[in-house]
Amino acid sequence: MQTFLAMFPVQASTHAAEVDQMTVLVHWLMLVLFVGWGLFFVFVLFRFRRGANPRASYTGAKGKISKGLEVAVAIVEVLLLVFYAIPAWAKRVKAFPSENEATVVRVVAEQFAWNVHYPGPDGKFGRTDIKLVSADNPLGLDRTDPSAKDDITTINQLNLPIDRPVLVHLSSKDVIHSFGVYEMRVKQDAIPGMSIPVWFIPNRIGEYEIACSQLCGLGHFRMRGFMTIQTAADYQKWFDDQEKELRSASTTTTADPRSVARRADRQGRPPSRPRPPVPGS
Repeated sequence: MQTFLAMFPVQASTHAAEVDQMTVLVHWLMLVLFVGWGLFFVFVLFRFRRGANPRASYTGAKGKISKGLEVAVAIVEVLLLVFYAIPAWAKRVKAFPSENEATVVRVVAEQFAWNVHYPGPDGKFGRTDIKLVSADNPLGLDRTDPSAKDDITTINQLNLPIDRPVLVHLSSKDVIHSFGVYEMRVKQDAIPGMSIPVWFIPNRIGEYEIACSQLCGLGHFRMRGFMTIQTAADYQKWFDDQEKELRSASTTTTADPRSVARRADRQGRPPSRPRPPVPGS
């Protein structure tokens, strides 16, 4: 089993081991079924060969063994579904952590970037308005709203603290995308017009890729984001630095409010990660 697991991405969340165990179990069961049905197929080729059965029988198998095998396989699959798969799924979609105990963030997908929105120190997400959406303000964040003045926005960069529940509210501006972070064993579609929550607890410091797992257009192949898992102290320092940059920029410019957020967004971000251009632009 350990050899099999070595082929998987590194486990970087608390529920990753559980998901991997389920995956391994399913593969072993599929192997048993594959070998079993393969041997049965070879037996049938030999048992019902033309030389031994010059006249075809159209009544089919009537023995208890074949029927028993089919019923047994069906029962095993139902038991796995009802008592193993469904409870594991329900645990992920029903037992959401309290927002007071979690790092809450909004992730809005678009062709071909991930827009990340953090609430400021007040813990409130600022108002967004579709009328304010532009190339410089992809989220349509209204900086005139008191709750939005301290909000942090980034593009293709998601910083999170280790060992703390993360609650991500996913949505999309255009087509269906899929938020996939395989080291976290997280994959969830982002659908226009819907806000879909997904949660996990990162337990391994490092940097991981956010992939779009749904074909979303010509630039799908380069729709990559980055998730950085940090210690609580490093995350807080990053967050405070973003707030300082935001306040500093807001006192030195009267330009479009989104330009302030973009300055804060750039702090600490590698220059090799710009927002990807739209094909044909």
